[in-house]
Amino acid sequence: MSEHHIKPNHDSKMIIDVTPESAEWQYLSFQVVKITAGESHVVSTPGIEVAIVPLVGGGTFAVTDGETYDVSRKNPFDEMPHILYMPPGHEVTITGGENGFEFAYGGAPAEGMYPLRLFKPEDMKSEVRGGGVALRQVNHVLAHPLPAERLILFEVYVPGGAYSGWPPHCHDGYAGSAYLEETYYYRMRPEHGFAIHRNYRKDNDFDEVFAVKNGDLVLVTEGFHPVAVPPGSNVYFLNYLAGELIGDERARPPYDDPDWGWMKQDYEGGRISLPVGASNDQAMTTGT
Repeated sequence: MSEHHIKPNHDSKMIIDVTPESAEWQYLSFQVVKITAGESHVVSTPGIEVAIVPLVGGGTFAVTDGETYDVSRKNPFDEMPHILYMPPGHEVTITGGENGFEFAYGGAPAEGMYPLRLFKPEDMKSEVRGGGVALRQVNHVLAHPLPAERLILFEVYVPGGAYSGWPPHCHDGYAGSAYLEETYYYRMRPEHGFAIHRNYRKDNDFDEVFAVKNGDLVLVTEGFHPVAVPPGSNVYFLNYLAGELIGDERARPPYDDPDWGWMKQDYEGGRISLPVGASNDQAMTTGT
């Protein structure tokens, strides 16, 4: 398995644990934690900003010398999240509710430009993006204009048989794009579903392809990074990004692969019609 494709560790409270050191990059950390009823987990922010995203279940965010927030979420496919944003110099104790609590959090270096805040679903922009078989939903759960220093968060939904990240884009400095590190945390419906995630460059031989399953994480260290979902699988992924863009600069778009960027104007362009090489009388439709 590639070091960029990380499997969940269900034998630990810390199911996923990525630091800048383990990822061998500069800015972004990402963790997924699962706690039982009454169990607690502490998140602190020494020199970093952190955003905490509920995944399944509920619990309490008790901020040291601050507010206490009760949050819950059935699962990512049924509800948008409440997200706790913490600037540097804070600490929160997260305690699991009666059914336990699974949540993600990630951080990046920050100086404290923005205050602690609980973002609610009504604060977040939601859009259906793309077209044809590249139709998907993107929820801007902590993206510009919502305030943060470096952190950018999206939740994306891809139905079976569709593509996301299409046309493919990059944000690794290639062709003048901004440098942003990114994590893809995957959940599937049904849980045995899967998706295909590819990271590739155009100017060298970097090319990696992963079959990702429920609970997997992929690091986007460089390159373009589309996702394909087979029929029968439905995919949610949570993106954390952080890099050189700060504040309002986080609105800067990525760079599209010029081989495919034209599809934003015609998502059906170039698609062949069936049958090929046979008359309608000769062609048969089968269930296999």
